[in-house]
Amino acid sequence: MRERLEQLLAAGRDSALLRFGLGNACLKEGDAQAAVLHLTQATQQQRSYSAAWKLLGVALHRLEHFEQAQAAWTTGLEVAQQQGDAQSAKEMAVFLRRLQRQQSQ
Repeated sequence: MRERLEQLLAAGRDSALLRFGLGNACLKEGDAQAAVLHLTQATQQQRSYSAAWKLLGVALHRLEHFEQAQAAWTTGLEVAQQQGDAQSAKEMAVFLRRLQRQQSQ
């Protein structure tokens, strides 16, 4: 899957959706660093893409970049609320609470 998506990217078919798919594929393969690159690009191409913000936070958290993960989820929560994406907003709120508890221990 990742290879096919990378071929589309190389062919010039760059988009937020493609970058989201690549980021998701990278995470599934355990490559959080590459996932961060693609998901960052997805959020830059489409700031209102709440699912990309959520997954970006997950990738950053896996790399133990906790402050950056918190920033991604905070922005993503705001975006999700603006977009009416209740499910993503709920998930990111939970991620943020868990991170805050983790940091206070």
